Amino acid sequence: MTTLPTGTVTFFFSDIEGSTRLIQRLGERYPDVLLTHHTVLREALAANGGHELRTEGDSFFIVFDSALQACAGAAAAQKALHAYQWPEGGIVRVRIGIHTGEATLVGNEYVGLDVHRAARVASAGHGGQVLVSETTRALVDHALPTGLTLKDLGLHRLKDLAQPERLFQLTIEGLPDRFPPLKTLEATPNNLPTQLTSFIGRDDQVREAKQLLAKARLLTLTGPGGTGKTRLSLQIAADLLDQFPDGVYFVPLSAIHDPELVPSAIAQALSISTTGQRRPIDALVDQLREKRTLLVLDNFEQVLDAAPVASQLLEGSAGLRVLVSSRAVLRVSGEQEFPVPPLGLPDLKALPALAALSQFEAVRLFIERAVAVKPDFGATNENAAAIAGICERVDGLPLAIELAAARVKLFSPQALLSRLEKSLSALGSGTRDAPARQQTLRGAILWSYDMLDAGARRLLSRVSVFARGGSLEQLEPVCGPVEDIGGDVLGGLDWLAEQSLLRRLPDFDEPRFLMLQTIRDFASERLEESGEAHAIRDRHLAAFIALAQQAQPHLFGPRRKEWLDRLEEDHDNFRAALEWAVASGNSRQAMSLSGSFWRFWQMRGHIHEGRARLGQVLSLPTSGEFPTERLAALEAAGGLAYWQADMEGAQRFYDESLALTRQIGDKLAIANAIYNDAFPILVNRTNIPRAKELLEEALPLFREGADDGGTARTLWGLGNAAYFAEDYAVATPPLEEAQALFRQLDDRFMLAWSTHTLGLVGLATGNVDLGRRCFSEALRLFVEAKDVSGIILQVDNLSVIARREGDPVRATRLAAAAVAQQTATGTGLGALLSQREGRTGREELTETAAATAWAEGQALTLEEATAYALDPKALPESLRNA
Repeated sequence: MTTLPTGTVTFFFSDIEGSTRLIQRLGERYPDVLLTHHTVLREALAANGGHELRTEGDSFFIVFDSALQACAGAAAAQKALHAYQWPEGGIVRVRIGIHTGEATLVGNEYVGLDVHRAARVASAGHGGQVLVSETTRALVDHALPTGLTLKDLGLHRLKDLAQPERLFQLTIEGLPDRFPPLKTLEATPNNLPTQLTSFIGRDDQVREAKQLLAKARLLTLTGPGGTGKTRLSLQIAADLLDQFPDGVYFVPLSAIHDPELVPSAIAQALSISTTGQRRPIDALVDQLREKRTLLVLDNFEQVLDAAPVASQLLEGSAGLRVLVSSRAVLRVSGEQEFPVPPLGLPDLKALPALAALSQFEAVRLFIERAVAVKPDFGATNENAAAIAGICERVDGLPLAIELAAARVKLFSPQALLSRLEKSLSALGSGTRDAPARQQTLRGAILWSYDMLDAGARRLLSRVSVFARGGSLEQLEPVCGPVEDIGGDVLGGLDWLAEQSLLRRLPDFDEPRFLMLQTIRDFASERLEESGEAHAIRDRHLAAFIALAQQAQPHLFGPRRKEWLDRLEEDHDNFRAALEWAVASGNSRQAMSLSGSFWRFWQMRGHIHEGRARLGQVLSLPTSGEFPTERLAALEAAGGLAYWQADMEGAQRFYDESLALTRQIGDKLAIANAIYNDAFPILVNRTNIPRAKELLEEALPLFREGADDGGTARTLWGLGNAAYFAEDYAVATPPLEEAQALFRQLDDRFMLAWSTHTLGLVGLATGNVDLGRRCFSEALRLFVEAKDVSGIILQVDNLSVIARREGDPVRATRLAAAAVAQQTATGTGLGALLSQREGRTGREELTETAAATAWAEGQALTLEEATAYALDPKALPESLRNA
């Protein structure tokens, strides 16, 4: 692989002028034309030392070691494009921009202001034209080969809104050298303010907003403080300059508090005189009537009563468009809202390699701003996870990321993340020339908070107890009653969402609202100050105990996935509720919640976490005072220890549970405790006769109580006892009876487990076909519910089937995938069973071949491993060329 240059390098950007029109004109012929364009460019640039970084559609991003090579490559490319015989109506004209500077190389990406500068240089040109920056000219002016000269085009403000740049045209002998005026800010009347920093990312938002503004004449960008609404609106306006020949005007309203003054502020920005008795709004309407103009009204949230002004101006001028940035919509006819999302974030649970990490907008912004304050800062494998964590902690908000990046002068990313996890006050202050409300993140949020009435403030603080959002079903009982917040909860939540302090989440059956973590921290402080934090957190705890208990009966039947997904959606809320119960010493509620919730931890692969949390709960000093709740928690702890393959730990929990149940429980409760107590010694094969004895004690109690589910589970247990005793003929009847009962009950969880055990019997008796059918059916049942623990075990089982059927490479890959997932989720039961069966997962392969297959399997995702286990032809992409 070619080593990319570092230090001072020359950046080359190009694209096809009028590509959209070309597509429409050529239709099906366009892909061939585009391919030719790519080929011509690549040959010319590679021949002159260009390193291709990426191609997007018709645009190229190339980097050169030397400015002279970049100019020679651009000239060669333009000559080749000009000489090519394009089809009728399909002439390709390419504009090129060249700029030399320094940028930090992160993986295969360059990060820095000079990269953006080069792109903007290119966007100022026309098809067939090559533009060169002042820094590049200084390096090549006296060294250009014959046939190439530079023409000074003067100072120009580019659409990155930065300081003016002196541009030069690379004139190529034999090619056209006259072009229209450059597409820079000078081409259209405007007052767009100079920006001292680059505009990072947001390409999708800029493109979407431009499309919306072409349809709706009033577009309102909404979002909380620090989202970057102002900067985004300025970039949209700069990109639209050539569509508004009569001007693009920025109207800052942050210093205006009286709605009556808004027309005057607009008139001032447009340099329209409003002296005398004539009303400013009338002067504006007259001035704009026949004009094609774009107004950018910034920070409209504090003058919302002036919204009719925008309507009056639009009614008076058919060529006018209005772009508004506000924390709340204007609520006027014809308005199109565009919620500004945070910057793109990587998934902390599956971080990409360093080379790909900088492609996420939030990470890129952090790195660029960090380099600006600390030139020797670099993103490395060691600090990449911390950088991603910082960006996630501040919700991808541009203001917060910039504040965080400024702190790298004092802290490493790792140290900064540690501080941010405790308090956002570690962000400090921003630049002194920023508006006061944006010098700190707290100031930006306080700006919105101060505009709320007392009821809305109280509601906002109460919502802060919800982690990662909540549904209306939970929010209403926790955040009410009506008299406390001055209206119904839904109406209040909608109002907070309109003020950009909450976000409405789409794609849910009922309304669901999310508070960004940065706002949540602020609101949580207000809740503590209110004196009602304890009561509100108790309500939140009660709401999620109720949800966990509501879900319990559904975790085994046909609606398993639906209810597991619902619990997954609120996993962070369950965590917050349990943490509060433990912190406040509420052992009864803590045991009630964890005892109701443990199956989710087990089924969705959070076993390590569940076991640790139950350890905290059972250690609370008052936990012994509530025997009923302690029983539920002991059974949960025993179950999670069992799934971790900690049979000794499981036995201790189940023994205590059985002793307590014999004291306070009825016959069915005792039967259930006996059933549980039998399993650790059964699976661990320490005393199979004793396990069988316990199960035979439980069975008549379940039958007497007409508990078909308990009866079926115990029959399954007896089948397991016979299997572990290698008495396979005795094992089959109770397993088949249990399986039939589970089908009748539609208990899909236990149907999968009884089918799994029948598969083990088939495998042990040499019936590989039965084993495959049983394991595959069990796997599909577990996949249906996204039951991670069960899926992992069946992938391991099917690895044995693959080996028996003569495919040791696939078998080893599947075994390795199972081990990787066991480690990640804490599901140790499969490893224990493999150990008991004497499986290594590498049989029938040489050491080298086994190591290769093992590494390939470890790299598979759970979804890839599942598909591969069910179908040998479902080979993951990563293995197709292996």
